[in-house]
Formats: sequence, structure tokens, C-alpha cells
Amino acid sequence: MTGPLPSVTQAVLLAGGQGSRLRPYTDTRPKPMIEIPGTGTPIIGHQLAWLAAEGVTDAVVSCGHLAEVLQDWLAATELPLRVTTVVETEPLGRGGGLKYAAKTLPRPDEPWYATNGDIWTRFSLREMAAFHYERAATATLALARPRIPWGAVETNEFGHVLDFVESPPSPFLINAGVYVFDPEFTDLLPERGDHERTTFPQLARERRLAGYPLPQGAYWRAIDTVKDLTEAAKELAAQPPL
Repeated sequence: MTGPLPSVTQAVLLAGGQGSRLRPYTDTRPKPMIEIPGTGTPIIGHQLAWLAAEGVTDAVVSCGHLAEVLQDWLAATELPLRVTTVVETEPLGRGGGLKYAAKTLPRPDEPWYATNGDIWTRFSLREMAAFHYERAATATLALARPRIPWGAVETNEFGHVLDFVESPPSPFLINAGVYVFDPEFTDLLPERGDHERTTFPQLARERRLAGYPLPQGAYWRAIDTVKDLTEAAKELAAQPPL
């Protein structure tokens, strides 16, 4: 692509999941409304601040479980960008939820970001968008290398134990739940179901799907369990503010 790269100024946040593994927290609030201990702000508040800092001016939040709690917080909070919500009256799956929300984006003919509502991360979305355009992809997903929750054992060729490594990085990259999509991606999504089982495999076969490895040192964590909350709080306390 020649000329200046298009800027991405709109995003969809998926915030409709049940969050059953985070009970009892999610008995009274949706997962994105859970606060990381010590921050005083729910996960979605940090996500919206991050998106705004990366040039996003409009966000659509796809709600489901306890949608009114999230909507009330959005209405009562001074936000750094324009936010609207859509509510899934029945579960549509991640792909269906993305499509439902994307149809309400203010600029349907422009690219958009998307992120899962339970992701705690910081990295340059602008650099990811540049990566996306340089590869002429229809969709690009961020790739993370999470830490293994168990200790690893290093051995030599003779079977002697050399060292113990606590929670080493995984040797495998995983879908980090952050995306850049071209406008036409919306029409490729299923009305209901998971885009990772439908749209992504199709694009991969056509070489229209790209994977952006998160830069070294970028912070990323999926908040799925109570232990994740505790670990995230420890990690944030041990480093400068993001």
C-alpha cells in the first residue's frame, strides 16, 4: 500500500459473556465491570482509555449478561471517547456478537478494532494497524505468549536437571483477543457462532488473515479467574503505571 496509512478510529468491545469462572464477582456485574484490585477502575474503563489514547473516537460495546450494570456505569462516567451499546437479547456467540455490534459502527466503510472485554493489555494499536495494512490483510489478530501456570524443569542431553523456571513463557502463540478488521470483514462474520471456527479459517486458507506478535515487554493478561485478578494486581504493583 502506498500513501499514508488509514487511521482506525472506531472499535467494538465484546462484553456479553457470563464470566462463570469469576463468580461470585459476576453474580452482580458483567466481567468487564470487575475492578483489578488497587486500580479503582473496571477492566472496561482501562480498555476505553487505552483505545482513546490510540486514536479511537467511537466505540460500540456489545452487552449481554447484566447489561444494565455496564450501561449505568457508562452513563455515569466521564469517558475519553463516544460510547454506544447494543444488547444481545439471546447469545449470538463471539462472531455473531461482533457482527451485531459492527453493524452499528458510525463509519461502516472504514476499518475497525475489536477486543474481548476481559483483556488487560497495553501495546501500540497504531503499529498493529500498520502491520495489518502492510500485509494487505482482511483481518489481523494480536498474538500473545502467555506464561505457563506451572514451573518448568530444564535438563541437559544426559537427563541431568539444570534449573527450575517459575511460570516460563509458553512456546506457543495464542489469540490475544485484539483485532484489526477491514470494512468488508463484517459481512464475512456469521449471524451467530464463533468467528474463530468459521470466518478465520476461511481467511487463513485465502491468506487474508495476519497474526501480529505482541512486542517484547508488552503487558497482556486475560482475566478469566479470581487467580488472574490477584496475579494482575501483583504484576501492576511491581511495575510503573501503564
